[in-house]
Amino acid sequence: MPEVIKLAHGAGGSVMDELLSDLILKSFTKRTVSNESIGLDSLDDGATISLKDCETELVVSTDGHTVDPIFFPGGDIGRLATSGTINDVAVMGARPIALASALIIEEGFPVSDLKRILRSMDETAREVDVAIITGDTKVMPKGYIDKITITTTGIGIVPKGNVITDSNLKPGDKIIATGTIGDHGIALLSFREGIEFETELKSDCAPIYEVIKNALSVGGVSCMKDPTRGGIASALNEFAHKSRVSIWIEENNIPRRPEVLAASDMLGLDPLDVACEGIALIGVSSDKAVQTLEQIRKAHYGKDAAIIGEARVEDPGYVILETYVGGQRIIEKPVGELIPRVC
Repeated sequence: MPEVIKLAHGAGGSVMDELLSDLILKSFTKRTVSNESIGLDSLDDGATISLKDCETELVVSTDGHTVDPIFFPGGDIGRLATSGTINDVAVMGARPIALASALIIEEGFPVSDLKRILRSMDETAREVDVAIITGDTKVMPKGYIDKITITTTGIGIVPKGNVITDSNLKPGDKIIATGTIGDHGIALLSFREGIEFETELKSDCAPIYEVIKNALSVGGVSCMKDPTRGGIASALNEFAHKSRVSIWIEENNIPRRPEVLAASDMLGLDPLDVACEGIALIGVSSDKAVQTLEQIRKAHYGKDAAIIGEARVEDPGYVILETYVGGQRIIEKPVGELIPRVC
């Protein structure tokens, strides 16, 4: 048990896992609504509430956002907060219908910047027909908070029995990445450091409900996750650990932008470890994989989707990368986030 909280404890890696399991989970006695519901113990992207005598379940997810800078190429904290929570609800198989939003604002924050953020939240929510229905606003004295933080809570609905978890991957299932990886984290860090490239790096920050809906329309989806903090390395390790399978990834098949690869090399980062904010990893039965991929690519944010690997029986719990040169290496879950305040 740590004596103090460090940045790594909120970074989505193994250090954060220890904080959750050793302190946070043990602090709450009742962690699920009912035996039929998914609760805090699952550590999924959200939780469910089963309603008596109702054919649907509610999916609920909440997320706090402290990104720095609050305006970045491809988005801002408003688009990030809205997209992130919509995506967390969507990857559990639900149709997002509503958001609640809590703003904590530093005294002296420009009203023009606040208007810009609120407009971005509204535009993002309207992309997928989600209503922002309630919220809260607090103002902190100058110097007690860095500009603004936003917490969003999302609500979605899903037919009973159709909730998708991140622990149901089966041997033989194919893994689809619905877009290029590492875009958000690399764009953010390059912008912070003032590194310029011939092609502008942009965050992939976006609400991807259409992508998820198209994937689910085929049938055969076993699990889903949006790889935010810790990137696809963290998400794949959660799949493998929770589902008790191994995951084998083909490096040649991972969709990555050349400019992201170049920036990653320059910054000494592995794109597998870097946060994404506009893609999902989807496990799907092998017989439905190609058709599912075709449907995903029809969505606006799914054009770069690719099948990147598969789940296997041997070596459960491991994620193994088959490299360009024919070798293999184990992909471990990052200890912490190499780029702090990325979401």
